[in-house]
Amino acid sequence: MNEKTQANILLAIKALLTLAFLAAGTAKLLGVQMLVDEFALIGFGQWFRYVTGIIEIAGAVLLWVPGLTFVGAGLLTCTMIGACIAHISVLGVATMPPAIVLGILAAVTLYANRGQFQKV
Repeated sequence: MNEKTQANILLAIKALLTLAFLAAGTAKLLGVQMLVDEFALIGFGQWFRYVTGIIEIAGAVLLWVPGLTFVGAGLLTCTMIGACIAHISVLGVATMPPAIVLGILAAVTLYANRGQFQKV
């Protein structure tokens, strides 16, 4: 695969991650009932829903800040690892596939921008 194709694929992944995490983070901050119920099941309190929403929005924005894509992808990867843990332990694995897919895409973005790590 040539460099231009790889760059275009990474750009598409970043765009998809941005749309998904802006939507998810906004829904958490707005208190969409389904998410309020999910976070109630997790048991950390609703403050955790707000923190997660802020992290998701911040991570999505950082994907587009030159030199900080690595940080944004890292935040999103860690968030999806936490989501998978919540699904395995409390929420059920049936609703876990989106977290897995987004986590993998965030991890690919993290890996692709690993050169930024030494600059952070």
